[in-house]
Amino acid sequence: MNPKEYRYTQEHEWICPEPGGKGRVGITDYAQSQLGDIVFLDLPAPGTKVTQFEKMGEIETVKAVSDLFSPVSGEILEINQAVIDDPRLVNEDPYGAGWLVRLALSQPTELEALMSSDEYAEFVAGLSEES
Repeated sequence: MNPKEYRYTQEHEWICPEPGGKGRVGITDYAQSQLGDIVFLDLPAPGTKVTQFEKMGEIETVKAVSDLFSPVSGEILEINQAVIDDPRLVNEDPYGAGWLVRLALSQPTELEALMSSDEYAEFVAGLSEES
């Protein structure tokens, strides 16, 4: 279910590494299912510098506002205007059309601190057992 080539955070963000030290970032299917219907996204503007595991935006649902954290440090290159116009894309296709930002990684080795697809699946399974 979670794409194998992506890397994951404990805060349920993913990054899809791309050639040239870039990456696409979004939230996981687990995250969107826990959040419910997403109605608004506050994303960092292109040119914004972000730091690994620090807040870079917010996701608003009908129930609450949640912080969005950056899986790696870098500079925002692009935001996905399609999800700004229609936030439901994040619920419908969190790993595809529902991506949030594209960034240039300033520290590519930070990817090593993130979970693999299998590690993330185990992490989420552990969360399900706790509830």
